[in-house]
Amino acid sequence: MDTRWRVAAGCGLIALIFLFVQLGSLALVEPFKSAGYQAVEDPSDPANSVLYIGGILIATAVMLLAFRYDADQFIRSLIILSGAWLSLYVFRELVPPFVTAGGVNVLAVGCSALLGLGLLFYPEWYVVDAAGAVMGAAAAGLFGISFGVFPALVLLTVLAVYDAISVYGTEHMLTLASGVMDLKVPVVLVIPLTLSYSFLEASTPDPTADGDSEAATDESVADVTESDEAADADDGTAPLDRDALFIGLGDAVIPTVLVASAAFFAPTGVRTVLGIPLPAMTAMLGTFVGLAILLWMVLKGRAHAGLPLLNGGTIAGYVLGATAVGIGLVEALGLGPYL
Repeated sequence: MDTRWRVAAGCGLIALIFLFVQLGSLALVEPFKSAGYQAVEDPSDPANSVLYIGGILIATAVMLLAFRYDADQFIRSLIILSGAWLSLYVFRELVPPFVTAGGVNVLAVGCSALLGLGLLFYPEWYVVDAAGAVMGAAAAGLFGISFGVFPALVLLTVLAVYDAISVYGTEHMLTLASGVMDLKVPVVLVIPLTLSYSFLEASTPDPTADGDSEAATDESVADVTESDEAADADDGTAPLDRDALFIGLGDAVIPTVLVASAAFFAPTGVRTVLGIPLPAMTAMLGTFVGLAILLWMVLKGRAHAGLPLLNGGTIAGYVLGATAVGIGLVEALGLGPYL
């Protein structure tokens, strides 16, 4: 297959995973609310965002220490356990309780366990991507009902800035990315560009390698968006002549938090498109505009921090959609209680 067609197919797969995460989160917000999964008492409190950002910084520090002191398998086990737990939220809503024991949906627990076992014993690229898509929809849905629009906007803005600083400034995320890539867990989505590609057999790229490429990471601990050129940056291979692309799961999840929040907290009677409130729909479109620009930049031979473009596109799309349906800018931004 021609190289450009392979890359186009890979980019299409990335877009499909992003779309699955966004539509999945939108489908889950109401069931999650009904099930009592809202994590905070006051979703409009911006302190929720501050606490989450603090948690990211702590998790980053813990993981850096774990990699430094050869505790990689502890981190891998923790991520797999977290993935299985997140997927359980989804399977509880999707899998009918045909078999129960003590009020527990046995089939849902079984599906979650299978996902965890697949990641543990056979983390091929399609297992990692499928698990990541389910985890991403669950996480975005949970945050969407727990973060009102203003806290979500704060979250996306701060994390976009943090992502840029951690990649282009301090570069501490590059060290983290280097450790996470070897764990073969759905912190990173794997996009094959050849039919024969195997994530289990391939050598993982080193985001800290010297050369013309830079790893693109985001706040979801060690997310990487690159064209695999870091694996052998100095071998003279063309940027598109690669076996796989990698993009961080957080790049899909974080913008979707605003999409889910905009849908869940939309004013009563707001115009909808295909059942989705227009501000949430335009936020989705903004995400894909940012994604297209990001992939275009990456495929030119350099990788970049993902969230400035992705979050920026999502925020811009949301604001345009909100104003288009007649929501004032102050109300759209959730600033009413503070002005």
